[in-house]
Amino acid sequence: MAPRIRVLAALDQARTQYYHFKAIVIAGMGLFTDSYDLFCISPVMKIFGRVYYAPSGSVDGSGSGPGVTPPAVVSATVGVALLGAVAGNVVFGALGDRVGRRRVYGACLLLMVCSSVGSGLSVCRTRRCALASLCFFRFLLGVGVGGDYPLSATIMSEFANRRTRGAFIAAVFSMQGFGILVSSAVTMAVAAAFDHYTGYPAPLDTPECADLTWRIILMAGAVNAFQEAFNVAKFQAVIAVASTIPGYFAAMLLIERAGRRRLQMAGFLLMAVFLFALAGPYDGYWRDHAKTAGYIVLYSLTFFSANLGPNTTTFILPAELFPARFRSTCHGLSGAAGKLGALVGSIGFLWASQQKDGAAAGHLPGIGMMYALFVLGGICLLGLALTYAFTPETMTRSLEENESSVQAQSQVGDGGSDAGNGSDGLRFHELNVLMEAATKSPVSMASSHLSMSPILPHRMSL
Repeated sequence: MAPRIRVLAALDQARTQYYHFKAIVIAGMGLFTDSYDLFCISPVMKIFGRVYYAPSGSVDGSGSGPGVTPPAVVSATVGVALLGAVAGNVVFGALGDRVGRRRVYGACLLLMVCSSVGSGLSVCRTRRCALASLCFFRFLLGVGVGGDYPLSATIMSEFANRRTRGAFIAAVFSMQGFGILVSSAVTMAVAAAFDHYTGYPAPLDTPECADLTWRIILMAGAVNAFQEAFNVAKFQAVIAVASTIPGYFAAMLLIERAGRRRLQMAGFLLMAVFLFALAGPYDGYWRDHAKTAGYIVLYSLTFFSANLGPNTTTFILPAELFPARFRSTCHGLSGAAGKLGALVGSIGFLWASQQKDGAAAGHLPGIGMMYALFVLGGICLLGLALTYAFTPETMTRSLEENESSVQAQSQVGDGGSDAGNGSDGLRFHELNVLMEAATKSPVSMASSHLSMSPILPHRMSL
């Protein structure tokens, strides 16, 4: 056992090298693509309404007003991607443990590329067909996005040493913020270009031109829609620069100092405080001052706290806590639960935030924005309590130490039976290969570390 312990210790105590940063970029580009594809849909749906939901009599742009995509349709396009992400987390997470991290990760990226192209190249001309095509490809996109989450975290956790593992996984996750920023920048650039070079109001109800419109982000010349899409993208960019990306970087700096558990608890607490600050005076003040600096600051601080705490730590903890033989599977189940919550939240909050007299405005009545924000704050406090009661700390511990802790609890649960023999058997041959390399030279050992890494097929699987 002593040689085995020495090999694992060498892996966990290795200094930070070039291949660590290469792994951050490789694993992070998947999350970059994820957030780009998921967040670009909001401004695009503004233009979608101009093309497919123009009121009758307004073909020349001078009738009863521009078309607006119904909230139910917006929720469907967002929700179908999240539903696909739930399936992708479970399916690709399990495949990552059985087939290998590298091949499954490559399949996820290929699926995201193909479904992104399919989303933009519709073969439909009518509204119903266009929506069906969009939702189909958005679902496939969500499947790829869901598979990327457990694999990115698992790859990085198995590459990093114990001192910097949390910061490296947080760095991978921070690529989401840059994806949001680039998504907003591309949307603003395309919207501004079309607004500048068309310069005149084109027909709003143009199903015949839907194919061309879809290829160019559904911009067929509805000039007012350009400005709306630009404003939505600008707001997303401001939030990304002011709160989302700083939150990720703050988590990277603090994750190895404060620990995962305390950072998650602090994030939940701060989110609750800022949500209550928004909810309390909402009906009396914020409703009429939603564009003031105070409201935007509180809104940004809520996002900052989420990314400082639970949004980042819930990506890190499953990659560190679960044994390697089913680490990707369990991270996928964890991610699926998170995406299911996002699905419920995106649809449920859209309904709940509507006013009680919302039926007159064409949507189901809700409980109002103030009470919806109070509910969100209460959920954050519930998350704080659950973190305090059930979440263990994994800081400065090796993956093997975390696994030993889980196995010890398993043995207590099944009356002291040996729950770890199966995993030792899975790993014994790989350890022997690595030990042979380790007896040659430090250079050989480093080479073996790379060859057994999950970017190739697996790191050693305990």
